[in-house]
Amino acid sequence: MVRIIGIDPGLRRCGWGVIESEGNRLTYVASGTLTPPVDLPLAERLVLIHAGLNELIDRFRPDEAAIEETFVSAGARSALQLGQARGVALMTPALRGLVVGEYAANLVKKAVVGSGHAEKEQIQMMVKVLLPAADFKGADAADALAIAICHAHHRTIRQIRAIA
Repeated sequence: MVRIIGIDPGLRRCGWGVIESEGNRLTYVASGTLTPPVDLPLAERLVLIHAGLNELIDRFRPDEAAIEETFVSAGARSALQLGQARGVALMTPALRGLVVGEYAANLVKKAVVGSGHAEKEQIQMMVKVLLPAADFKGADAADALAIAICHAHHRTIRQIRAIA
């Protein structure tokens, strides 16, 4: 059994979700959203994301982490700030010695829904189907759980290929 934390990085809302994977069985553990106050300076918000992720790693003791690669069609400034939040989300579990997988948004959607162009509502519905006990509130936590599910599927595929 492996415990995975999925992280949907964001500066306003950083979704997180923890699952356990044993073979092809997935079990919901917990999920939520880190929401640093938007009126704080950027550096302080990044510190709060780092501290929040550290606290989650302490509390849930994941074995591995999975993070979504971000696609930004907004302006350069927004992309840069989101990239900084993503950097913190990548660095925090790595500093703790966790294996960190990175997945494109369309790969996450394909792994969970079957289509790389699925809508947020479809992702939330399929996360609930795959993890019936999931008690997530909002798209960010659902996306983080989807990222963890994608990682669970892909780590299994890598293991099978290594054996063959």
